[in-house]
Amino acid sequence: MPEAPSTPRVALPAPAPRVASNTAIAVQFTLAGVVWGSSFLFMKVALTGLAPAQVVWSRLVLGALALGLFVAIRREALPRSLRVWGHMTVLAVTFCVVPFLLFSWAQQYVTSGLASIYNATTPIMTAIMAALVLRVEKLGLGQIAGIALGIVGVVVIIAPWQGLDLSQSLVAQFAILGATACYGFSLAYMRRFVSDTGMSAVMFSFLNIGIAAAIMLVASPALILTPVELDPWIVASVVLLGCLGTGVAYIWNQNVVRAWGPTRASTITYLTPVVGVALGILILGEHLTWNEPVGALVVFLGILLAQNRLRRQRG
Repeated sequence: MPEAPSTPRVALPAPAPRVASNTAIAVQFTLAGVVWGSSFLFMKVALTGLAPAQVVWSRLVLGALALGLFVAIRREALPRSLRVWGHMTVLAVTFCVVPFLLFSWAQQYVTSGLASIYNATTPIMTAIMAALVLRVEKLGLGQIAGIALGIVGVVVIIAPWQGLDLSQSLVAQFAILGATACYGFSLAYMRRFVSDTGMSAVMFSFLNIGIAAAIMLVASPALILTPVELDPWIVASVVLLGCLGTGVAYIWNQNVVRAWGPTRASTITYLTPVVGVALGILILGEHLTWNEPVGALVVFLGILLAQNRLRRQRG
């Protein structure tokens, strides 16, 4: 960093620019949390007229178009390294295509609020994948306890004491956990293989979503050539899910990660379920049973332990 001028009159910078910058990041953090929390509502509405694969196809293509517009405006050049393209293709599959398909299929059988609650298990999955699969970090006793507590929280949400009839709802819940496991693998994969590429937040998001959209376009004959039923609500939900939830919100989140760091930025996990549950109740008339918020609170406590936050707060 350049040295500060020695003149006393200018040695102390005015705080206004810094406050504005922090405020802008906080606004992006909040907007990303609201948009991602709303995504479960958008998916639920879109599924009333589209098949799950059609929802994923639409959100990825629209997200890629939105992000491509930002790249064109900024006139950023695509990376030339085949290594980068290879790693980004892996991320396109594991961070977008597979989990998006699992979420869209599962939301045919579970409420949008419950899907948003299960989405909060992503940090627990990330800790597991980072330590046991990709070995980018080691687990301490506190982190192991956090993972175990998170698993207990998931069991509370599933509520096995009510009886497990292996209905589509239960299978759908495990499908969502499979999707969050994909997210956890992808986040650990990013840390190990693409943390030093030098790409901007816009370019990183564009490659991630753009490659996933290209995969869906290639698979179009097998995935989306089925009848659709459209109305203004379905169209609006798909556009918002694609352009905002799979487009602009990714840039906002990348900016937050780079400004606040991954640990602080990951607190968006606590915001999205609140938004998702609230919208499901207020707009879709969904009902919440006692075990779902209780299980979510147990999962959140597990996240705090898995990320060593409780120890830092005591310190």
